Amino acid sequence: MKFGISARLAFAAAVAVGTASFSVPAQVKAAELKSVEIIAPANAGGGYDQHARAMQQVMQNHKLASGVQVVNIPGAGGTIGLSQFVTAKKRNPGMMISGLGMIGAILINKSPVTLDQVTPLGRLTGEYQPIVVAADSPIRTLDDLIRKFKDDPGSVSWGGFAVGSPDHILYGLIVKAVGGDVGKMNYIAAGAGGEMMASILGGHITVATGGYNEMASQLQAGKLRALAISAPQRVPGIDIPTFKEQGVDVELVNWRAVMAPGNLKADELKAMNEAVGAMTRTDEWKQIAKERGWIDLYLPSDSFAAFLKEERSRIGAVMTELGLVR
Repeated sequence: MKFGISARLAFAAAVAVGTASFSVPAQVKAAELKSVEIIAPANAGGGYDQHARAMQQVMQNHKLASGVQVVNIPGAGGTIGLSQFVTAKKRNPGMMISGLGMIGAILINKSPVTLDQVTPLGRLTGEYQPIVVAADSPIRTLDDLIRKFKDDPGSVSWGGFAVGSPDHILYGLIVKAVGGDVGKMNYIAAGAGGEMMASILGGHITVATGGYNEMASQLQAGKLRALAISAPQRVPGIDIPTFKEQGVDVELVNWRAVMAPGNLKADELKAMNEAVGAMTRTDEWKQIAKERGWIDLYLPSDSFAAFLKEERSRIGAVMTELGLVR
């Protein structure tokens, strides 16, 4: 698969701070960062983009940062954005959204730029992933999907964000759990957000997955049908059965985080770490997370760095076991 290198800027409209209805308790105040650029290493509408724009909104509303711009740099599962973030001449105060998917994308694409070249700033949230089909699909249940795959693996196209993404890993875990051959899985890198929706609603792929919030409106409108969700138990407020309750031993949480440039000075890292931590403690951030089905998984820089080291090792082993990397 070939990935074109592209960079597309998407700047959000200015936030009217004076009309914000949320307040920041005194104990979460932090020094204001100036002229912040947040890289969302994917197209508009997906999870990386949603997190970048939520950060932009909350940090500006609560004067944790000013002049915040979101820049979309899609391609190769986030590694194009990572490469541009690492090699950019502008240093501070730049940030980049990252997550579980970037670990896999770096391995799959054999990226010369890795997460060793950035500073882990904070783990933010986690999201369980539903798998969905179009409402008019003949596939009505998870059993229908499994049966179709076992009868003819090539007849099922599994659409996801990018090769090596959490979407790809989730599908691999499903196929393995039901005794199928991961090597026969027809995985389609269908993009994220609007691209993914166009593919599944247009009948170009059999099944799609991604963060629940990316699909919620289409599910509620009856245009999509959810077959299962990757949570360990039912998620309050989301009427989708888990894989486990349907006899398929699969669960996965797609965490997302924010990175800073490498080789930060101690005072630079301290200021950015405090600002992100303060953001996650605001009522506004908590409300956005609740509305979008994001689980609070916040870890500050030091703790996140330790987690990331272990997670990179774990995901590498999972992808090797699934035959996604060699």
